[in-house]
Amino acid sequence: MVASRIMWYVSTRGMAPRVDFEGALFSGYASDGGLFMPEELPQLDRETLCQWSTLSYPGLVKELCALFIGSELIPKDDLNDLIDRAFSRFRHREVVHLSRLRNGLNVLELWHGVTYAFKDLSLSCTAQFLQYFLEKKEKHVTVVVGTSGDTGSAAIESVQGAKNVDIIVLLPKGHCTKIQELQMTTVLKENVHVFGVEGNSDELDEPIKAVFADTVFAKKHNLMSLNSINWSRILVQMAHHFFAYFQCAPSLDTHPLPLVEVVVPTGAAGNLAAGYIAQKIGLPIRLVVAVNRNDIVHRTVQQGDFSLSEAVKSTLASAMDIQVPYNMERVFWLLSGSDSQVTRALMEQFERTQSLNLPKELHSKLSEAMTSESVSDEAITQTMGRCWDENQYLLCPHSAVAVNYHYQQMDRQQTSTPRCCLAPASAAKFPEAVLAAGLTPETPVEIVALEHKETHCTPMRRGDSWTLMLRDTIEDLSRRWKGRVLNASQ
Repeated sequence: MVASRIMWYVSTRGMAPRVDFEGALFSGYASDGGLFMPEELPQLDRETLCQWSTLSYPGLVKELCALFIGSELIPKDDLNDLIDRAFSRFRHREVVHLSRLRNGLNVLELWHGVTYAFKDLSLSCTAQFLQYFLEKKEKHVTVVVGTSGDTGSAAIESVQGAKNVDIIVLLPKGHCTKIQELQMTTVLKENVHVFGVEGNSDELDEPIKAVFADTVFAKKHNLMSLNSINWSRILVQMAHHFFAYFQCAPSLDTHPLPLVEVVVPTGAAGNLAAGYIAQKIGLPIRLVVAVNRNDIVHRTVQQGDFSLSEAVKSTLASAMDIQVPYNMERVFWLLSGSDSQVTRALMEQFERTQSLNLPKELHSKLSEAMTSESVSDEAITQTMGRCWDENQYLLCPHSAVAVNYHYQQMDRQQTSTPRCCLAPASAAKFPEAVLAAGLTPETPVEIVALEHKETHCTPMRRGDSWTLMLRDTIEDLSRRWKGRVLNASQ
């Protein structure tokens, strides 16, 4: 496997020029509205998988990034340093840890980062890559993020104090948990700007879409996004699946290699897209998508019905209360054999009518690649309770969505394949859900300390023009950066 040649990225909609990893990192969406994907997927052979099987989680991230970035852009030594730096503040020495619990339950804890959620993993790496390229070019970017809870705090954490990056976060006032909100509003760094919006997370996306849609403005102010449309996040998230596989596969001596089932709790489908790409490049995993009552991905897998429901339903697994799982576009593109014309037609129809029936052939490929389930709040709290009773182990509600599938299979005595459930967040972030399950929350010291910290958050009220407030803030930050550059050069 040679990792030196440059990897090119193309848009799933086929109308944008191809870019290298740096181009994909700074763009978010492609100019034709599509998402970036590798032009060619490398194929990992048995020998490579056996070599990788002994690697640590950071080691796997290094190998995958080398493969998908290319040493011409980031030399291997630099890349390894960036990834070590990204993971230096994680609380667990393995960075990601597998808990082996009773009755064959494997829980992969992706939440040992500063904000106790899986997004710390990909965002800390993404922020290091950003700063690497920005420092080389002495450039500045303004990151604009809308958050339903976890993305905002992880994005703030990853870039706080960086000299070449300002970050603006819009959070839905009263729609995040108290802890999530405090993790954002207590970071009083000069480059962090938090707005509390009187609306839900779909409504606060509108002003963000508006500033990015003004391409002249977005280019002039070097705007970028850090949500899971960003390819760099998908890339790092592929490592979860490799690590899960190597931790749970019984032995790699059999021909063909053994299968492992990976249960992915999903909202915007970033972890799912990452798992499907891992599968496509040769990792022998079977994917199970687990969603809450917002079940568009489940309906798509089961019936080919990719259409919006009436409204977002509020559930205990709030970070997955999402109606538009935009990373499914990446999955559709791969299913269609990288056919951007097919993908563009599908996505444009979905954007026009908010409803789409997948063509038969695509749907049958999708149901070969993965199975799915949708879980009620009642099943979430039952699963949390059962896991506690059997293991004295607290699950967050999103992790419980995945573990629910394991218990269902086990109760039907269907347990031949080893299975790994991804745990995206720590139960410590969701005391409300833990209480709803009749259990006692355990709150780490760092989180208790948030209560007593000073906070800063600018309100965006119902009558305000949110887009105008956002534009003004962005222009102000650009002016400040130019002032700093002038001062430095004098």
